[in-house]
Amino acid sequence: MKKENLVFHTVLALVLTLTIISLSVVFTLAFRPLYYLDISALGIAEQSGYPEEEIRENYDVLIDYNMSLGSDRLEFPTLAMSEPGRIHFEEVRAIFNIFKYMAIAGAALSMAGIVFCARRKEFRYLKLSSILTVALPALLGLLVAINWDWAFVAFHHLAFNNDYWIFDPATDPVITILPDTFFMHCALMILGCVAFGSVLCALIYRKCRK
Repeated sequence: MKKENLVFHTVLALVLTLTIISLSVVFTLAFRPLYYLDISALGIAEQSGYPEEEIRENYDVLIDYNMSLGSDRLEFPTLAMSEPGRIHFEEVRAIFNIFKYMAIAGAALSMAGIVFCARRKEFRYLKLSSILTVALPALLGLLVAINWDWAFVAFHHLAFNNDYWIFDPATDPVITILPDTFFMHCALMILGCVAFGSVLCALIYRKCRK
């Protein structure tokens, strides 16, 4: 393969990998059944003292807020919220918006690159992308398996330049319905989706080569 083709395939593989990761994050954010199952599995209603219907109602509002690209203000139906808490959720949505924009732009660029390569019958980018996407779940999955609490705290220190993510249940009771274990399940689901993307790329690559 010519050097310029190798560079193109490498760049396309990186774009496709970032797109798979971004889509996995957005899909997991929007997949509410994961939380609904955890309400029972983790005993969230019993631990928080709120009925399941009220928990779902407040959680749905939070997800609607994070899925929105607008500038609407977060208001929980029945839960109080402090100003630092509001700021934190604004910062969280800003991060999710980055993933949403990356998913949209990445999907468009990936599709253009895939069509271009298909016409030339070149598929090496799929092999490269399958390797890149399997490496990330393996690394992050190892960190989660070794010490989830450390990984959770380390992520927040990297993602935020303040300590507003440390909620006081007295002023931000929403934290009582968002246990750390639920976020671990979200992380595992994201890694699972990324790993699925890796396998899919590998299978398509093998089929195209034949």
